[in-house]
Amino acid sequence: MDELHKDYSMKPAELTRAISDSLPEMRKSERKVAEFILANLTEVIRMRIVDLAESAEVSEPTVVRFCRAVGCDGFQDFKLALAQQLASSPSYGQIAVTDADSVAEYTFKVFDSTVDTLLKVRDSLDLDMLNRAVNAICAANRVEFYGFGASAAVAFDAQHKFFRLQVSAAAYADPHLQNMSATSMAPGDVVIAISQSGRTTTLINAIEQVKSRGAIVIAIAPSDTPVAMAATIPLTIDAKEDIQIYTPLSSRIAHLVVIDVLAIGVAKHKGGQLQEHLLDLQHGLEALRVPQNN
Repeated sequence: MDELHKDYSMKPAELTRAISDSLPEMRKSERKVAEFILANLTEVIRMRIVDLAESAEVSEPTVVRFCRAVGCDGFQDFKLALAQQLASSPSYGQIAVTDADSVAEYTFKVFDSTVDTLLKVRDSLDLDMLNRAVNAICAANRVEFYGFGASAAVAFDAQHKFFRLQVSAAAYADPHLQNMSATSMAPGDVVIAISQSGRTTTLINAIEQVKSRGAIVIAIAPSDTPVAMAATIPLTIDAKEDIQIYTPLSSRIAHLVVIDVLAIGVAKHKGGQLQEHLLDLQHGLEALRVPQNN
């Protein structure tokens, strides 16, 4: 298979993403087929090959070449894979953003992509690991968050949430500060390591340092990655991302929501006393806000 026709074999739910990913590498005629399909997903399922060729203004052999370029044996196999995807995840097919999209179209696609990712992460989370993570955080003297790049923003958001819950929390995005934090950990303390790739070398080194001190590491990272495998309690999040310019980083949103889940778990564990504290915080913040007009 030549460079323009790579093997894009995939699970059904990855079909439209594979089409979007492979657009830059397709021949001009095959790209016309791809763009028509992405804009008319449900209609394509009911089309004959001659109908699709006519609608995309290409030949029938071009449609067949397109189907093979995205890992399908032919047009019927392609339609079956597309139908399976749309049946299992109706919003998934709407995420592929193209140059021709209007403001309304790409806005809906970004939201659909994020919602779809959140639902998939929700259904795949290990609830036993979540419970272990909540218990570890509640028992810890210190809880610290490590992250780089986009994950640093998640770490600082987490610090804010847990600080409000009367948890001694800090967040570090600098490797030197992470190293200093890791070497000062004690048994029972908790570090929550956040990574979208799961492969950041500096973060992996910090995790090993934390574990050598007897502290607990909760990882929020993709499964089967060095960060997840190094953790004491892995919370794995498999939100497929790519480097295409039109791809929203839905995994970042998924990480934020998992932090929210952990925060709710800790809040429930702390009970009524925490509610009084949160009310006091809310009343204290009112003095810093412009009063609402009645």
